[in-house]
Amino acid sequence: MPKVLRRGLPEPLYDHLLERVQQRQIPPAQLILMIRWLDTHPEVPAGKWFKRFPEMIVCGEGEFVKTFLTSNQSPVGSEIL
Repeated sequence: MPKVLRRGLPEPLYDHLLERVQQRQIPPAQLILMIRWLDTHPEVPAGKWFKRFPEMIVCGEGEFVKTFLTSNQSPVGSEIL
């Protein structure tokens, strides 16, 4: 199973993630929770997955985080607990 990449993201993906944080007004505290989760070097499925946090949902595919959703949006893929 792949592990989520924290560095070396393609620039367009990085730009997209920053844009979603701004557009969806993701609170800094939620990003800190995500970073702490990433610090555990989580294994994720090769396909689409998502991880719920109290005020946001992190969506990914394989080793990449692909987008951020608000907690009331509907994610696609396998849920990471």
